[in-house]
Amino acid sequence: MSASHRVGTVDLALHGQIATVRLNQPAKFNAMSRSMWGGLKLAFERLQSLDIRCVLVQGAGDHFCAGGDISEYPEFRFDMSRLAHFHEVEVWGALDVMLRCNVPVVVALRGNCMGAGLEIASCCDVRVAGQGARFGAPIARLGFPMAPKEAGLVAHAVGENFARAMLLAAEVFPASRLVANGFVTHLADDVDVLNQANLIAQRIAKLAPAAARYNKETLRGAKWMPDANSYAYADSHEHREGITAFVEKRPPVF
Repeated sequence: MSASHRVGTVDLALHGQIATVRLNQPAKFNAMSRSMWGGLKLAFERLQSLDIRCVLVQGAGDHFCAGGDISEYPEFRFDMSRLAHFHEVEVWGALDVMLRCNVPVVVALRGNCMGAGLEIASCCDVRVAGQGARFGAPIARLGFPMAPKEAGLVAHAVGENFARAMLLAAEVFPASRLVANGFVTHLADDVDVLNQANLIAQRIAKLAPAAARYNKETLRGAKWMPDANSYAYADSHEHREGITAFVEKRPPVF
């Protein structure tokens, strides 16, 4: 799941029913190398088979992710087929696995959250940011657009107007602006971001896991209209336990 330290790693650790996925290339503000995209995909594929209730995504050091590892770009970006493979298979392959994760994903955002970092954050359910966090995708300065699927993902998450400003004018926004538009759900002091994100992950881990899976499936748009399985949880243990505990005025045990 990890490549050499020269090109960064994506590290997976388990703490009870919470899994931590860490982007680890701090010398480059955790810029995503190609091997890191592969590591991110492998991490989330492995998580699907584990008995966990929440995933916490974070970056090593003082930044979440400054974008892509530009030092690698001359190796492949100038060939159309290789460029397409990078975006459609390597990058989207990782983002798609994140989007299909069946447990809640919390992300801790400090420092730079640019380009690739913004895309990864857009795949998460709850976003905790530090006061000094900065958000954008100023790739227009590098002479190329955001790939179509990635642009659609970001526009859906941050809102079309902010996505236009980020992509067309290379604007970078402070965390306060992203709180105001709803992309960032919790704002914390920079030194307290990880602690706040952990507290939210712990809160989620105590809640009903099957209900979380149903909610994620619904929010992905797969079940906006009910089907035969939409209410299959009716006789489930956690459904009965949650309601019974409320009636009995005691904490539920899920």
